Amino acid sequence: MASFTGSSIKNVYKDILHTSNSNTGINTSIKQITCGDGDTTSLYLSNQNAKVQPASDSTTNTVIYDADGNALFTVDSTNDLVKAGIGQHTLNTQYATFGMTSTYSSMSANTHYSIASTLTISNTTPLAIGTGTNPDTSLTVATTAHEVIGCYWFVPDNITIDRVVWLSAADTATGDTTRAHLMSYDIDTGNGSTGGDLSNGTVLADGADVTNAGYEQAYYQQMTIQSANVNAGKVVLFTFRSDSVNSDYSINATVKYHLR
Repeated sequence: MASFTGSSIKNVYKDILHTSNSNTGINTSIKQITCGDGDTTSLYLSNQNAKVQPASDSTTNTVIYDADGNALFTVDSTNDLVKAGIGQHTLNTQYATFGMTSTYSSMSANTHYSIASTLTISNTTPLAIGTGTNPDTSLTVATTAHEVIGCYWFVPDNITIDRVVWLSAADTATGDTTRAHLMSYDIDTGNGSTGGDLSNGTVLADGADVTNAGYEQAYYQQMTIQSANVNAGKVVLFTFRSDSVNSDYSINATVKYHLR
């Protein structure tokens, strides 16, 4: 281990860490720790608190390792993330799910339907939301308020979408070409005649069409994230579309996200 023993101050002063505090030492005022020649560090100390603030951002601003060298806790100041564990997952990772069973047979071909925002809402009717390539970017509730609520995932805080996967299965031997989207919208929360109406729709994630051959197998797809950030107060919908009605479908979708 390095030591100052037998060394003159002139030969080691650059390696000595200290606070520039007029020789009063550590007190209640937080001070940056510097080395003997005045170069600064990212560490600040007082007798009450400590702070780490780098001169520039890094994906490994602060890292705590185990004895084997595995990162267990990482502060990523470039992306404003904190990661933990052997897998280095974002610390506040959460999951949302959408799903329905094949008991619904009222879907029309080439129409996007919003799927219930939780598998526990088994009696939520899929909500039609457009017939274009993508779902419509707006929705007027009109007489369907009782149907839309079970499909809305209201987001109370700013989040970032990290991953979206979905599974589908047909209930007959003949399937269809299917498609899914994850969408976000502004929602009217004014409790007036337009309460619940959606606008400014944005595609958060989508994927290539899936050719379903029927009930002999299930189909899995990891979607491509197109717009990851969703601001607080938005509504998120997961939608499903088939090009014909040879089958009814069961849907199971999972959204991985973190608060930001």
